[in-house]
Amino acid sequence: MYYRLKDDIALRKWRYVERAVYRKGVDCAFGVSKEEFATLLLCDGEHDLKKDEVIKTLLDKRLIEECKQGDKPNPWSSLIEYDNLYFPRMNLMVTGKCNLNCLHCFNAKDNAPLNSELSYEQICDILDQANSIGVHAFTLTGGEPLVHRRFLDIVKAIYERGMMIFELNTNGLLLNQKMLDTFKEIGCDPLIKISFDGVGYHNWIRQHPKAEELTIKAIKLCVANGFRVKAQVQVNRKNLGSMMETAKLLNELGCVEMRIIRTTEAPRWEQNAPQSSLPIEEYYEKLLSFAKEYANSGMEMNVDIWQFMRIHPHHGHCHYQLVPVACNKDEFNIRIPMCKGNRGMIAVSSSGEVVPCLQMSGYFLEKGISLGNLFKTPLKELVKNSDYVNLATAPLLKMILENDKCANCRYFKACNGGCPALGLLYSKDVNYYHEDITKCAFFENGWYEKTVKAMEGHELSNPLDID
Repeated sequence: MYYRLKDDIALRKWRYVERAVYRKGVDCAFGVSKEEFATLLLCDGEHDLKKDEVIKTLLDKRLIEECKQGDKPNPWSSLIEYDNLYFPRMNLMVTGKCNLNCLHCFNAKDNAPLNSELSYEQICDILDQANSIGVHAFTLTGGEPLVHRRFLDIVKAIYERGMMIFELNTNGLLLNQKMLDTFKEIGCDPLIKISFDGVGYHNWIRQHPKAEELTIKAIKLCVANGFRVKAQVQVNRKNLGSMMETAKLLNELGCVEMRIIRTTEAPRWEQNAPQSSLPIEEYYEKLLSFAKEYANSGMEMNVDIWQFMRIHPHHGHCHYQLVPVACNKDEFNIRIPMCKGNRGMIAVSSSGEVVPCLQMSGYFLEKGISLGNLFKTPLKELVKNSDYVNLATAPLLKMILENDKCANCRYFKACNGGCPALGLLYSKDVNYYHEDITKCAFFENGWYEKTVKAMEGHELSNPLDID
């Protein structure tokens, strides 16, 4: 019998990753056994193979298919070996410009002269660099990525290279049927993350008289066309009371998820809405009340409360996960990356700067820090040996060595130091290994216990497990 790799399957190797498989439409590669990988290499339409247990397993996993002799896999499927570390995804800020003047955002339209934008040619260069190290999936973001005059050309360029878009961040105002039709034609099916800042408040925060109406229209259009929508909702003292009403609307519209994000004390926000950010203790208190009410509401939409809790309702039953509890004592290992997100996704700003995550980009820009620029140093070099890769791949051991508070904290095996971007933000100097004080507050001030008590009757999927 002759077999070939299915057209949506590709074999890959990276440094320290010897047996990896990409499936089109899935952002990260997955591993297979040594025996399975060896057999996959022989599924080239040329080798006559016995239908043994390994072949049956590969057929069941939809990795291979029977074929005629000489029917070779497509070129994308063939094994490619990379000599760099494995990074499957890239968060690409195609532009820093936007079509709205949001009260909280430094990428606002009135800051356009200060916000850079990548040319189409520069973006194609970045795509080629990403392809050369084995990146497979992109998040496209801004600013507002749809204001880029060649946005659809960028989308096509990604798919022409055998890569994919798994997330699109947008305010939704420029989405239209023609654009979604183009997505469908080329097989682009991203999670579309649309900003919506609360019933009755969205127009105010976005500084547009029809922002709420147009955003709801965009969500409806995406859902009607079969695209998954995740609504991203700023929360602050001004719009806090609208969260349940907003959740009901988004649930009715067919959003798969609502992500509630604490509006931070950025200079622009403090100028436009002084003292409106929720202090972290108040944030935990108010959003815990929301979480309890939502979990008992019978709604089916998932809810992600930034840096606090993820709620997953399912047919009247609800389970939840606490974000500060990163792992239990049996899973803890000093070789775990400080941030799994940084370890799995390269972030590139609209000026070509490479950063561990885009949440750090504004901080680095303000401090004049550069960890590398793709128009000065090739990505292939940056992911081999650079300040960027050292920071992006830093293990928990580094945190323990650099931070005495974390090293001596009984909760460190649970929180792993928290979010590095927040740690950096709250450090007095440029300290990449500063503890995330929001997680310190969560554990030290009893919010774990308060949350478990408030959510009684619902299943906690990651209970705290420490010595």
